[in-house]
Amino acid sequence: MEEYTLGAIESRFADIIWTHAPLTTNELIKRCEAELGWKRTTTYTVLKKLSERGLFENQNGTVVVHITREEFYARQSESYINHSFHGSLPGFLTAFTSRRKLSDEEIQEIQKIIDQNR
Repeated sequence: MEEYTLGAIESRFADIIWTHAPLTTNELIKRCEAELGWKRTTTYTVLKKLSERGLFENQNGTVVVHITREEFYARQSESYINHSFHGSLPGFLTAFTSRRKLSDEEIQEIQKIIDQNR
């Protein structure tokens, strides 16, 4: 999977799958009709597109997940930092905190992550 971005509608669609997978294509069609107002063909088209990108697969009428939500967003974050900050996590944090102060709780959480990854 090369592209780690989803449009707003693709994200809603992916969330339906991540929340309910594995699910049948018929169940996915019903959920997309109810939650997104989509027709069967739209559901199949978007499923095919995201399957080609390696996120999901239609295995004989059952939609399965190849990349979890957490893994997808981890890869998306890595890609953004690599592209925008030349891979520098400190550069990202400096930019992020230049306009927004971190709470004590956020600082403690970040410190915990640092300590766990030493």
